[in-house]
Amino acid sequence: MRLATIVTGEGLRLHVRGRSGYVDVAHATGDSRLSTLAHVLSGGPETLDIVRGVCDQEGRPVAESEFGPAVPSPNRLLCLGVNYLEHALEGGRPPTKWPETFVRGADSIAAPYGDLVKPNLTSRFDYEGELGVVIGRSGRYVPAQDALSMIAGYVVLNDATAREWQRASTQWTPGKNFDATMPIGPEVVTPDEVDPTDVELTTRLNGEVMQSARTSQMIFDIPRTIEYLSSFTTLRPGDVIATGTPGGVGFARRPPVWMVPGDTVEVTIEGVGRIANRVVAEDADVSGWPWNPPVAETATL
Repeated sequence: MRLATIVTGEGLRLHVRGRSGYVDVAHATGDSRLSTLAHVLSGGPETLDIVRGVCDQEGRPVAESEFGPAVPSPNRLLCLGVNYLEHALEGGRPPTKWPETFVRGADSIAAPYGDLVKPNLTSRFDYEGELGVVIGRSGRYVPAQDALSMIAGYVVLNDATAREWQRASTQWTPGKNFDATMPIGPEVVTPDEVDPTDVELTTRLNGEVMQSARTSQMIFDIPRTIEYLSSFTTLRPGDVIATGTPGGVGFARRPPVWMVPGDTVEVTIEGVGRIANRVVAEDADVSGWPWNPPVAETATL
C-alpha cells in the first residue's frame, strides 16, 4: 500500500494509490477521521486494513505539485548522523561505535516536489539523501528482532543542512532545523510493498549524481536503530526516523558543492520513490542580523 497526503480544496487529505491514480480515503470510506495519516497510524493495524480495502478502487491522477509532505504532522523526527562508513570517512571520522542522533522539528519538513528553502543565513547549504522510517505503533525497549513490527512504512527524504550552523557549536540542532528544509515523500510505502534492506539510494544535483550507495551499507541497520532509539524514548505512531546519509555530500567535495537558488536536487530510493525539489531563497531580510556563525573548513558529519 502506498499512502500520500494530497493538497485539495479541502486542505491536506490522505489518499491511497488505487488501481489508477489516488483515492481519497475519507471520501471512499465515509469516515471523515481517515482524512489524516496521523489518525490512521494511531488506529493501528485495524485502521490500516480499512484503508487497504479501498486500494482496488479507481482514483484520480495527481500532479507532482499536489503532493504534500508524506508525513505532514510527524510526532517527532529522530535522525542519525554518520551512519554510512564512506560518509564518516569523508568527514574525517572513524566509523562510529555509538549512534549519533539529533532531533528535527515538524516545521522543518517540506513537500516532496515543492520548494526547498535555502535559509538566507547560510551560504553552505548541503544535501543529504536518506531513507526514512515511519513508526506505526508504540514501543519501548524494542529488541532488534522485533523492530520491523514497529514500522508502518518507508519514505524518501532530504536532510538538507546549513553547515555553518551545524558546526558553530557541539550540538547539531540549529543547522538541521531551519524551516522547510526536509522534503519528505512522496508516499509512505508499507513494508509489504518494499524491503529496503539492500536498495539503491541516489542523490542528483542538477542531474549529476552526487550520492550513490546501497542501504545495506548502513553502520546501524534499521532494526538496531529502532532498538537503540527505544532504549531512551517510547517510539509512537507518526514518529519518523531518518537513517543517515551516504558519502558524497557537498562539504566533502573539493571544491565543495553547495546548493543555491535555482538548483534542483533529487533523491531516489529503489522501490520507495523519488523526491525532487527546486532550491529557492528564503523570503526574509536578514541584513544586520546579529547571529552569523563562523565558517569552518572541516566537517564532522
